[in-house]
Amino acid sequence: MWRFGLRGRMAMSYVLVTATAVLLVEAVIVALYVIPQASATDLASVLRDQAGRDAKALSQDAARRPPPLPDASGRDLLQRAMSTAEPRTLLSGVRPPEPGFAMLETLVDTEGVIVGSSAPEIYGVGTGLDVPLPGREGGGGTARTRTGATVWHFSPVTVKTPVGLQILGYVYVQAPAEAAPAAPVVGSLAPLLVPGLLAVGLVVPVGLVFGLLSTRRLTTRVRRLAGVTTAVASGDFRPRVAVTGSDEVSTLEHSFNLMTDRLGAAVEAARLTARAEARQAERGRIARELHDSISQDLFSLSLLAGGMRRAAPDALREQAEAMERTAARAMREMQALLLELRPVALEDAGLLPALEELCHAYETRLGVKVRAELAEVVLSPPAEHAVLRLVQEALGNAIKHAEPTRITVRLGRHDGPVTVEVSDDGLGFDPSGVAAKHGMGLALMRERVEELGGRWEIHSDGSGTTVRASLP
Repeated sequence: MWRFGLRGRMAMSYVLVTATAVLLVEAVIVALYVIPQASATDLASVLRDQAGRDAKALSQDAARRPPPLPDASGRDLLQRAMSTAEPRTLLSGVRPPEPGFAMLETLVDTEGVIVGSSAPEIYGVGTGLDVPLPGREGGGGTARTRTGATVWHFSPVTVKTPVGLQILGYVYVQAPAEAAPAAPVVGSLAPLLVPGLLAVGLVVPVGLVFGLLSTRRLTTRVRRLAGVTTAVASGDFRPRVAVTGSDEVSTLEHSFNLMTDRLGAAVEAARLTARAEARQAERGRIARELHDSISQDLFSLSLLAGGMRRAAPDALREQAEAMERTAARAMREMQALLLELRPVALEDAGLLPALEELCHAYETRLGVKVRAELAEVVLSPPAEHAVLRLVQEALGNAIKHAEPTRITVRLGRHDGPVTVEVSDDGLGFDPSGVAAKHGMGLALMRERVEELGGRWEIHSDGSGTTVRASLP
């Protein structure tokens, strides 16, 4: 049903389009041959239109000339107009007479003297006409002239002057009375109409066969696309549609593959987010256990070491002080570890508030001055998470290993990429030596940045350490 429905409808569309085209051609034939010939039977209307068009053209040409002399005659003005007239009237001799009408055209002044003629051998320049001049509005009629029974028409050539509208002359058009074409006979169009009707009769079977054959490949591609769509709907994002050709269906195939890639990436991102949330929950559980057990023991050890230092004799006081310093350092590192494991509400608060909260927590709980220079940036959720974890890891490393007095956290955009930087004034270290032994934290920071297509670098010397990452 699916196969026949699609192919059948497309085949019928071919048939209908072809039949409509044939019928439109027939309609154009009727419009081009029947209607103009039927309207041409009114010879007087044809002559009136011809004379009116040419008189209007000469009037416009005369109006474009400089103002005439006060004593200039209408004959002078007509000759001036004809000297610049565009070659579009029968008087110029460039346009052939209307077919079937043997039309003649002259230009006469207000005294009836011919100034220009399309047939000088019949109406020569300087001679007169066989019909009297009309009134100011022109006019037409029938009369017997030197060419026989004639239908004629006058149209005035005028120009505006300071004293009003002045008639320069008249365009006179005539044609033999018997030259009016006979009304067309519909039967004479049979040679033109019969082939079209035969074409309509043949187009149905031919169009049907052509439509079925031409749509076979298209329907195959559509069925293949439907099959892959079913697989994607069931959760399998691996199949892809073969892109063939460069038509609209190939664009659909390419777009479908692109959509499948993005949908698969979105599902994978959701899976990674779920894993990250699970890791975050586990980090929180570990942080609570460390705080409830080891942190309390370290605090107790620190109190005992302080008491021993105060009560011990001079010979043991140095060892008690060393044990107190060790306990204090272990507590400090444990506090830094707890802050590193501490979950931050990135999704609810946003990146900048989360970073500000993190810097404030390190400053208030560990007593280290942490300066935050943060600018609004636009990053994807995975990139925001990576920035937060990178800052958290860098702060923890600085507190645990560098003994800094000041840490600066910077976030902003510089010439395209987003840059995050954590610098301290601590002891510094050799990055290559530490990475070879205990560089798991550095490696994790580098992996986070490089997975997002960014660049990670670290610089350290005796004056401090700077961790910098650039993200697209």
